[in-house]
Amino acid sequence: MIEKGKFASLVRCAWARNPLAIRYHDEEWGVPQHDDRRLFEFLILEGAQAGLSWDTILRKRENYRAAFDHFDPGRVARYDRRKIQSLLRDDGIIRNRLKIASAVQNAKAFLRVQEEFGSFDRYIWQFVDGKPKVNLRRSTRKVPARTPDSDAMSKDLKKRGFNFVGSTICYAFMQAVGMVNDHLVECFRYSQIVAA
Repeated sequence: MIEKGKFASLVRCAWARNPLAIRYHDEEWGVPQHDDRRLFEFLILEGAQAGLSWDTILRKRENYRAAFDHFDPGRVARYDRRKIQSLLRDDGIIRNRLKIASAVQNAKAFLRVQEEFGSFDRYIWQFVDGKPKVNLRRSTRKVPARTPDSDAMSKDLKKRGFNFVGSTICYAFMQAVGMVNDHLVECFRYSQIVAA
């Protein structure tokens, strides 16, 4: 389903319904990301979102940035029990013990991947052969929750010690960081991202 934007000439993906989601949709979602810190941010936020709405995460995103040292994986990897307890008391983020502990574990795994591949970017983009997959979706009902690529990514991330990286979370990550372009064809961002 497509939703008309605040300007009559703009057509957006239907999930962009409130000002925060519209801004995220228009400026970030589906734009290819190659900065390791941004990739780490999306990996942690997608894991935090599991079982919740993305709008909840968007509303708490700035709090997450402050609480998790602006997603510096080197710092997050050094979080100890005291820091985790502090995060569990922070009502600006999702206070789920498993998700918070997972962020620390994922930071450690992230650093190992950086060391092995030179960057997380080089590692993660191999799952789409280094370039975005451009889909031709005309309905949100046609957008899958997972794909063979996200299955492969999930399996490999888990093997490397990552948590909260099931195939559905991996596919949402791939959409967010532009590894796949899942803007609907009629959405104004679809052609902009393809042309970039």
